[in-house]
Amino acid sequence: MKASDLLVACLEREGVNHVFGVPGEELEDLLFSIRDSEVTFIPVRHEQGAAFMADVHGRLTGDAGVCLGTLGPGATNLLTGVADAHLDKSPLVAITGQGGLERLHQESHQAIDVLRTFEPVTKWNTQLDSPDIVHESVRKAFKVAEYEKPGATHLELPEDVAAEETDMRPLESRDRVPFAAPNPDTLAQVQELLRTAERPVVIAGNGAVRTQAATQLREFVTETGIPVISTYMGKGAVSDADEHSLMTLGSGTDGEAAVAISRADLVITVGYDIAEHDPADWNNGTVPLVHIDSEPAEVYEAYDPDIEVIADSGRTLRNLTDWYQSAGSTFETGWFTDLRERIVSDVDRTPRETAPFTLEEVLPVLREAMAPEDVLVSDVGNHKMAIAQNFPTYEPNTCIISNGLASMGIAVPGGLAADLAVDANVVAATGDGGFLMNAAEIETATRSGCDYTIIVFNDNDYGLISKKQRDHTGESFGTGLTNPDLVTFAESFGIDGYRPESRSDLKEVITSAVGGDMALIEVPVE
Repeated sequence: MKASDLLVACLEREGVNHVFGVPGEELEDLLFSIRDSEVTFIPVRHEQGAAFMADVHGRLTGDAGVCLGTLGPGATNLLTGVADAHLDKSPLVAITGQGGLERLHQESHQAIDVLRTFEPVTKWNTQLDSPDIVHESVRKAFKVAEYEKPGATHLELPEDVAAEETDMRPLESRDRVPFAAPNPDTLAQVQELLRTAERPVVIAGNGAVRTQAATQLREFVTETGIPVISTYMGKGAVSDADEHSLMTLGSGTDGEAAVAISRADLVITVGYDIAEHDPADWNNGTVPLVHIDSEPAEVYEAYDPDIEVIADSGRTLRNLTDWYQSAGSTFETGWFTDLRERIVSDVDRTPRETAPFTLEEVLPVLREAMAPEDVLVSDVGNHKMAIAQNFPTYEPNTCIISNGLASMGIAVPGGLAADLAVDANVVAATGDGGFLMNAAEIETATRSGCDYTIIVFNDNDYGLISKKQRDHTGESFGTGLTNPDLVTFAESFGIDGYRPESRSDLKEVITSAVGGDMALIEVPVE
């Protein structure tokens, strides 16, 4: 078979259902190989959208999403989404075309060093410079991308190599390498800290959700009564309906979640990655710190754990739960109850009678319209902060927030990927700034038969930057925007558009739209 046929056969062996991308002439052989396979190619309107789709697919399923771009600008357009997956620890395999090998030694049309360009934002990448290495390279790309901590990998396929013949065949896709059990001596040190603690607290990070350790974390919390605070990417590891949840770092109008950490005498992080939230924001360095994760902690003055348990996080938590049941230890109760009550009270707001609304007023209406298993994909901006701090989340991986690279423009393409990946209703929440960065992917969504709800919080501003400028200087500059009529814009794609102007309209529109046909709701906000 041709090298391009072999590559696609390898994708089939890896269980790939969709490849998101933009076609290019250097990809001709690969595209026709995909046409004749069980893999569905979804042409998108911009390569960044393709990478965001693969990113969110990987985050929701644990299986690497695949995005495709041609050489030169096609490859560079993929970069932001690939980097987002890399810092958000989402498994992704990027494939880029390239000119023939005979012209890569010299300056030539659209040719740049794509391998070196992608190297800083991938776990591994390589050029497929021979048809006989395709099977090994694809297997390695998926193995590396999906291995904890997951991330992005990249394969470059020159057009002449794609057309060459090979006798090689796909390698078997193997189960992921399991993590070892925690070291007994290290566990004993953690147990001793727990034995003497009175007010321990857990910080649940992205890894608590990603490694499916949430089940064991919930059992640990139920048994011990220890409160849990999540990072923005750890939302749902413990249900926010649980009396032990203090929602996320930053929750509460007076920073009640941070107050809980200041009251604690032991902090245990589970699956925490400093790229998703700077520990300098919460760690005062005065109490013992335990790091439970699949990799050692980054060396950072603001995050210097006393003990590191580098093992399967779920098995570690199960061991600690079993130990607690047999040890007969007890912790102080009620020391965080007042903080939770204030956080819950802050979340429960009623929208004002007429627009513009505040973000915090709209979120309870949206939460009520969504089932616990429904998925919210958040873009980046002021609304992300509100969603992270004020949107209760009840199940793991149902509130998708990018907080590693924190890329604007992810919500609309991410909503498409989520709709394809999960059997639940999907809402893509975005600001007007992030929305128009990849709004063209609405056409991709309708063409692909997707049905999800897009909510655009419109303040005609890069609101988060404006807010930060005002906080620092009392004024803002360079952030103001103008927008088209977003309802008409939505209707031009053949979907319904709404702009609620009253409290009753807001509730009616959101309630009817979630779970219905593809629709856009423009919500005027302060």
